[in-house]
Order: sequence, then structure tokens, then C-alpha cells
Amino acid sequence: MKSLSPALAILLLAAPAAGQKANSPRAEVMMTRDIPYAAPGLPLRVLDVYAPAGAKRLPVVFWIHGGGWQTGDKCEVNHKPQAFVNRGFVFVSTNYRLLPDVEMGTLVRDVAKAVGWAHRHIAEYGGNPRRLLIMGHSAGAQLAALLCTDDRYLKAEGVSLADVRGCVPVDGDTYDVPLMIETAAARRKALGEPDPEFGHYQKFGSDPVKHRDFSAVNHVAKGKELPPFLLLHVADHPDTTAQALRLRDVLRGSGLPAESFAAPGTDHVRLDADLGLPDDAATRALFEFVRKALSK
Repeated sequence: MKSLSPALAILLLAAPAAGQKANSPRAEVMMTRDIPYAAPGLPLRVLDVYAPAGAKRLPVVFWIHGGGWQTGDKCEVNHKPQAFVNRGFVFVSTNYRLLPDVEMGTLVRDVAKAVGWAHRHIAEYGGNPRRLLIMGHSAGAQLAALLCTDDRYLKAEGVSLADVRGCVPVDGDTYDVPLMIETAAARRKALGEPDPEFGHYQKFGSDPVKHRDFSAVNHVAKGKELPPFLLLHVADHPDTTAQALRLRDVLRGSGLPAESFAAPGTDHVRLDADLGLPDDAATRALFEFVRKALSK
């Protein structure tokens, strides 16, 4: 593993996280913060790496935070790094530039560049660049799904989807952007609510062509080599449920492996926050999916 400077390396030896069983194995985690993944270096084009001490050629989870493409931070990972490191993974969490300072295409390309950095350099931190799993929550779910279906972004960074062993979008509502725009507009009309000044229509570029192009469902086709998907969503959230099933069914209709899991008794924020806790139903579904995805 690459040696880490004292300013960057932190040994995490805290007590078990709330909700984690006391007898759960808790690995030592080496964390390296704020690694630039693209030139020129910019404050938001950085990522963090969490790895077990002495890691060698371990599978890699690449995590994309949510926040409506306007907020959020790579540090908002809760239990996930420790949970994955405990199971023998390297965990990467990335930042990216945000709306409205950049347009959506730039934002997507930032995340693709971060994946490209991981593919080129993660072996220095004990990871295997050919065993990547791409995951994200909310806005990060849309980005993860798009990168794992529209291979133009990763190809531009020298990454093949053959090296991505699985994709886990968590409670996203925009795998089909036009459908979400239509659904939200119909709801506002029925309730007599005004249109938002900066809603999905504006965020994705105010151009229906761009709306379709940023939709993962429009990049799925028979014969296309895509990784298996697990779509986690809140069981009683109508929008994220509809979008998860829409993408799942499009993938399955093209002969591609896709599963969905409706997380019970939770909400959009808690689903993300609880991932990694041993008694969490979505966590169990996630690790079972990962086990199967890496066994092939």
C-alpha cells in the first residue's frame, strides 16, 4: 500500500458505531483525504480513500454523494466506509462541482474523472482497479446509473465497463428525467402549486434532448455489456419507487441483470444514513448483491 503522510493518514480506532453489534469485527481503516483527481486542482475535484491496513488487490466501492446536484460532500458517508472495510473492500468517496456553478454535463464528467483516477491509482492504496462497484445516493444515484449505462463518460477516462462489477443507485428519482419532470408537473398542477424556479427541468439543461441524454434508461440496449444493478429505494416513496422499477424493467427487458429492493420503514435520508448497519435490511440486500456480483 502507498505510504501515507501524517497530514493525510488517520487511523480510525473509534468505538463501534451506534447500532453495530459489539462483537462485529472492526478493521483498522487508513483514510487519505482530499486527493486531487484532475488537473487543474480545484477544491471540489478531490476524493477520499478508506482502506484496510495492509490492503492488497481488494475490490473497490466508489461512492457518489447526493444533495440535489447542488449540495452535499464526500465526507457524508456515515457507516459505509467502516462497513465495507470490515468486509475487505477499499472505499472511495468523491466530491464534484455543483449546480449552478457548472452545468450538468460538467458535473457528470467530474465524477467520471474521479472514477478514472481510481482506476489508475487505486492499486497504490490496496485496491483492484478491475473490481469496481459504483454506488451513489439520490443525485449520486442518478450519476452512478448514468455512468454505468452511458459508457461514453468512462471511456473518455480510459475505464471500461467490463471493470465495473456492479452498480447500486440508492433512492434516485431521475433515471428517466422526462418521466420525473412530467410526474412532478402533474402533481403541482393537481395541487395548484407553482413551478419551482430551479427544478429538474432547469437542472438538466432546459432542453428535452438533454433530459433524455441524462437518463440512464435511454442508454440501455440489448447486447450492451453493462454491470448488474441493484436499485435500492424507499418502499413507500412513490417517485423513487417508480423510477427504480422503471430502470430495473428496462434493464431486464434488454436481457441485463437487475434487482430492486424496497427498503421498509425508512425514508430518503435514513436509507442512506443506515447503510452499513448490521441490522439494516437494505444493508443485507446490498452485501448479498455485492457477494454475487464479485463471485462471477
